Amino acid sequence: MNTNIDMEQLAQDADNIFHQGFACSESVIYAIRKNFEIDLSDDAIAMSSGFPWGLGGGGCICGALAGGTMCIGYFFGRRTPGDPRNQRCFALTKELHDFFTESFHSPCCGVLIKDYDRDAPERKAMCTDIVTSTAKKTAEIILRELKHDEQQES
Repeated sequence: MNTNIDMEQLAQDADNIFHQGFACSESVIYAIRKNFEIDLSDDAIAMSSGFPWGLGGGGCICGALAGGTMCIGYFFGRRTPGDPRNQRCFALTKELHDFFTESFHSPCCGVLIKDYDRDAPERKAMCTDIVTSTAKKTAEIILRELKHDEQQES
């Protein structure tokens, strides 16, 4: 795993793949996987394919936020029932949610894009900013927490 992350490269990777046809959730997961060099199957990207447009067009949670949440869960989520790690994962996810809401005023895709045509360049530009900002914040949270864990082990 790589923890020497160039945040501008991570953002560029998210931007590039978003403009090549991945949606918001897929782009965040792709950029985190690529830059952290983690052994994460394409299945994780496929599992996020229903998030775009607010859960398949329902207008709920933004896919970028959902993708970031999935990445936090990959690093800090529990893998067995009853494992208390979920409390840490909840706190980190809440941090990402709060950042997202402060930055973009709503976690809901439908609210974020309501004033735009789906194919409008202005909507695509706004979503690109959301994707790259969310990928960077997700990476910052992961890096901080990995460093904390490393310090605890020393």
